[in-house]
Amino acid sequence: MSDIQLKQLTKSYGNHVAVAGIDLHIAEGEFFSLLGPSGCGKSTTLRMIAGFVQPTSGEVLIGSDDVTALPPEKRDIGIVFQNYAIFPHMNVADNIAFGLKLRKRPREEIRKQVTHALTQVGLSGYEDRYQRQLSGGEQQRVALARVLVTEPRILLLDEPLSALDKSLREEMKYWIKGLQKKLGITTVYVTHDQDEALTMSDRIGVMQKAQVVQVGTPQDIYERPKTLFVTTFIGHSNVMDATVGSGAGQDMTVLIDGKPVPTRGPENLAPGQAIKLVVRPENVLIGPDETMPIRLPATVLSETYQGALVRYHLAVGGQEIVAERQNQSGNERFDPGTPVMIGWDPHRSEALVA
Repeated sequence: MSDIQLKQLTKSYGNHVAVAGIDLHIAEGEFFSLLGPSGCGKSTTLRMIAGFVQPTSGEVLIGSDDVTALPPEKRDIGIVFQNYAIFPHMNVADNIAFGLKLRKRPREEIRKQVTHALTQVGLSGYEDRYQRQLSGGEQQRVALARVLVTEPRILLLDEPLSALDKSLREEMKYWIKGLQKKLGITTVYVTHDQDEALTMSDRIGVMQKAQVVQVGTPQDIYERPKTLFVTTFIGHSNVMDATVGSGAGQDMTVLIDGKPVPTRGPENLAPGQAIKLVVRPENVLIGPDETMPIRLPATVLSETYQGALVRYHLAVGGQEIVAERQNQSGNERFDPGTPVMIGWDPHRSEALVA
């Protein structure tokens, strides 16, 4: 196992910059996700770590080794793509043994390692099956076993679940995370799926337009976004127009329709400056306690029943926001047109520069 360092890693294709000077340190044994929309540079970054794409400038270090100029086969990595690349003419055992045979390992060693790898991925007894006899999830497990059997220093996963149906993706993401924790292998996972990244990662690097715009734990990324892009890309947020009132940082006040609202935000904001106030729907309370520091009048525009949740669209002054409430016994329901008071914990909101 090794850590990974990217130093000012850049990739350009003519005038198009695909990756713009990324600096990252991924710790040994960490599950790190690169998350972002299509075209943001996350897969290009992964392919530079793997050696399939040569950087325009910058360095890739695996452990203490500078591997920037090395071909993929010299980097001691394992990589799994979204298309499983299982050889259809080989059975499961031969697929998994393929890399070991290329390395000319002894036959008995190959047999033992294939058996161990099948146990690791929960496919003992599948040795003689062929691709056509495997489900999508089983094929993905074979692809992982074929990589893990070579005992790579790092594991790279490029959208490995995107070809699976929703229920199987849910199952596989927990299985992959559990296997990674058990093995302790340093893993870089590329995805555009926010739920996957939040569920599986130790840390996440959010990418936008060829740059990493925020790195943090899933909780940091979700609850303390640094930019409007991060807060709108990760889940759903209410984004309200506001102006700076007083203070800054963790102790500031903004004005919404002239009413002071405590929150947290950046330093060095000027009073009267236009900003955006961000609060997640699950943090908006309807009918808050009278002692809460935030109490704003609102009108219910609509109510949507979603099973475990009830979703309300609310008018606050000239703006619309969303509140989500657990569908629990005893929770009051509100019809459209009902005037209500709303509020939230100031530490659950964020003032961001537009």
